[in-house]
Amino acid sequence: MTTADVDQEQLQVDIGGMTCSSCAARIEKRLNRMDGVTAAVNYATEQARVTYPPGVTPDELIAQIEAAGYTASLPRSTSPSERPSDDDSDTRSDMRSVRALRDRLLVSTLLTVPVVLLAMVSALQFRNWQWLSLMLAAPVVVWGALPFHRAAWTNLRHAAATMDTLISVGVIAAFAWSLYALFIGDAGLPNMTMSFNLTPDRGGGQHDIYLEVASAVTVFILAGRYFEARAKRRSGAALRALLELGAKDVGVLRDGQEVRIPIEALSVGDQFVARPGEKIATDGIVEDGTSAIDASLLTGESVPVEVGPGDAVVGATVNAGGRLVVRATRVGAETQLAQMARLVTEAQMGKAPIQRLADRVSAIFVPIVIALAVATLGFWIGAGEPTSFAFTAAVAVLIIACPCALGLATPTALLVGTGRGAQLGILIKGPEVLESTQRVDTIVLDKTGTVTTGRMTLVAVHPAADTTDDDVLRIAGALEDASEHPIGQAIARAAAERFGTLPIVTAFENRRGLGVQGTVDDHAVVAGQDRLLVDAGIPVPRELLDARSAAEDVGHTAILVGWDRLPRGVVVVADTVKPTARDAIAELRALGLHVMLLTGDNERAANSVATEIGIDDVIARVLPEDKLAVIRRLQDEGHIVAMVGDGVNDAAALAQADLGLAMGTGTDVAIEASDLTLVREDLRSAADAIRLSRRTLQTIKGNLFWAFAYNIAALPLAAAGYLNPLIAGAAMAFSSVFVVSNSLRLRRFRASNSSRDGSSN
Repeated sequence: MTTADVDQEQLQVDIGGMTCSSCAARIEKRLNRMDGVTAAVNYATEQARVTYPPGVTPDELIAQIEAAGYTASLPRSTSPSERPSDDDSDTRSDMRSVRALRDRLLVSTLLTVPVVLLAMVSALQFRNWQWLSLMLAAPVVVWGALPFHRAAWTNLRHAAATMDTLISVGVIAAFAWSLYALFIGDAGLPNMTMSFNLTPDRGGGQHDIYLEVASAVTVFILAGRYFEARAKRRSGAALRALLELGAKDVGVLRDGQEVRIPIEALSVGDQFVARPGEKIATDGIVEDGTSAIDASLLTGESVPVEVGPGDAVVGATVNAGGRLVVRATRVGAETQLAQMARLVTEAQMGKAPIQRLADRVSAIFVPIVIALAVATLGFWIGAGEPTSFAFTAAVAVLIIACPCALGLATPTALLVGTGRGAQLGILIKGPEVLESTQRVDTIVLDKTGTVTTGRMTLVAVHPAADTTDDDVLRIAGALEDASEHPIGQAIARAAAERFGTLPIVTAFENRRGLGVQGTVDDHAVVAGQDRLLVDAGIPVPRELLDARSAAEDVGHTAILVGWDRLPRGVVVVADTVKPTARDAIAELRALGLHVMLLTGDNERAANSVATEIGIDDVIARVLPEDKLAVIRRLQDEGHIVAMVGDGVNDAAALAQADLGLAMGTGTDVAIEASDLTLVREDLRSAADAIRLSRRTLQTIKGNLFWAFAYNIAALPLAAAGYLNPLIAGAAMAFSSVFVVSNSLRLRRFRASNSSRDGSSN
């Protein structure tokens, strides 16, 4: 990376006035002409992501966009805690725009329906009916189609052409011909009649009028815009819901008193209170109290998580149980919620490689269509057909060819797919990731923290003769409570959960590499390896050694316990396999993936875990740098590799893999190096992430196919004179609505591991 790359700054700009993908292409091209500036403009989200050097200012970027005839502004912060309490002005503005579009559509429809009926049904054509049609159609053409005319005029002033140019020219041409036929031709004569045909009338003359075409096309396009605007709002609903999850105020402790303050005033290190039913204000560590945390709104996980002192909690989750006192560790833009929102926003702003072809086509499409319409007019006039027929075919070409569906094909699917992923705790970093998920054939899983819980847990207690397992766990737990070792803490935690308050340990001593010893309830207790017990004069019977060996054979850790010079039992702990890991492996295999386990543990522990979850391919005793080498070797063998991990030692392998998936419970380094972040601990979310990514890519491809196929099939029909402009307008509007509606189907995607979301779809 060069110094210039490091100094580059990135900015997100809200853009107004775009009506099709050609507008986005114009703005993008204009910004990219600036020295050192790289811009990507997204028509669906109406935003631009701009990377620019220090010598360029945001005001200059905005000026360039405005010079192209559009509005531009810097967006408000996407960090939930930094958003002002009344920051719903953007939402209200969007709703006003949609309502204004709806009102324009309704008025235009009321005026257009009689015009179309009079033109299509000869029996309704009374004396001078055509003049009533003119009175009704004129407001639709002038006022109803005003947004198209205004945009076309702006484009003309900048020597450009967009979809609005095609619509405006088509509507004005149809209306102008009608005026000519009424005032100069024979169409204005009393008792004039006409009939409606699905195809243009080759025998028509100057008595034909196209008022129904001018007004109906306007209504169809307005209807398409209206439903498109509503659908775009729905497609962005997931991100808006994510941003609104955060708490608005919080009760902090000041000198032992609870004081209510705005969430923006909360600082790292503050102690705040989370009462039952309240949202956790920000990320932090529980210092007092126990409760169950409902994270379903943030992660999609329906099962509440029990927390107590020392446990981490995440902002925007709901305290479903008792009162908690939490110390804030991250606030504002650093919280997990803010980072999720930022990742989703950045992903929605990106462009999948498959979209670039559509962008290139849209950029040159409108001028080509205008040229084709002129050529169609000239050809049919030259072929001796009536001018009205040639004119009708040319207007049909203009109207049918609008490239709106092409521009919406990718961004709307990406908008809905990434938003749905955020609701399910799956964060897709960018559209390029979608291509990788389609090609992956091998998935490599780290063991600790990915397949297993990453935390030592009590597995079993084997008491010696004349001793109960309760006695062994109680005494050993009290002794280990003074230890900081993860194994000792696991034993102490299990004892505390079973017995509550534990006895006090005195004369505690840590025998490095061997175990611990101390006095509990006047008993001289030792816990650790057999050598420690022998040094204390405690013989270890065969049955306890056999229990230890059996535990170690399956990769568990066994601690021998004795007191008062007698062997008392064996306590077994282990990093246990996640309950849903086996189901996750089955789901990954169902996706056609070869699953491998990669771990730094010994072969015995690795094979034990692999057998339990159903993995046959295991690579053990792998150092962090060797994990990277394994991924490279698989790639050299021709495999497209996905890697799932959670630790710092997984970061290099995650970055090297064709698709990196980081467990959200892992380190920031691992998450930064990955392509997909899985917020939930459940490994089944890896399969859900791949399924959702593949489904999103399939939707994009389907949208593009139908958008291309529609234009490829419809343009020749229109140019050949087989398409009435009225039908062309309806078909064009339907194509855009179809693409957006098809994308919205992604909202119904169901995670296979969420009872709240139902069955997999």
